Amino acid sequence: MKMACNLLCLLALSWLAPTLSAQEAGAPWGRAVAQEVEYAPQKVVYDVAVKSRAALENVLDRVSFLNNLYGADPFDAAIVVVLHGDEIPMFAVENLVRDRDLMERAQSLTVAGPIEFRMCTVAARAHGYAPADIHGFVHMVPMADAELVRLQREEGYAYMR
Repeated sequence: MKMACNLLCLLALSWLAPTLSAQEAGAPWGRAVAQEVEYAPQKVVYDVAVKSRAALENVLDRVSFLNNLYGADPFDAAIVVVLHGDEIPMFAVENLVRDRDLMERAQSLTVAGPIEFRMCTVAARAHGYAPADIHGFVHMVPMADAELVRLQREEGYAYMR
């Protein structure tokens, strides 16, 4: 009986040994491994209503990275960024001095690849802007919600927030 108990304890310790050594290394579940995945170009719409410059920069980073994953393919990929939040003043002509670098980056995304910016006219008006007050690389749409629904239901865009 004692020998069976000792054997059981020995088996338990041998089973736990790798776990204990991983815990000592600060990784109780091991370490992740990157997987190689090829993504086919898609049609994607980003629903954007952010409150800060940093948040908008993050969106631009994500859009740019996705475009690069798709190979900047203007035939099979389409990325639409629908703007309808507190980022709207950053796209206003009157704020060019303050937000020039951000606007140059956003505009440059529309030149080389399949990326387009659309802004809600209703939301722009709520921020005190008419279409003529917004930079020309932005396309004004009547309503962000309606545009998001239309792109998903009628044109098959995948939704991103």
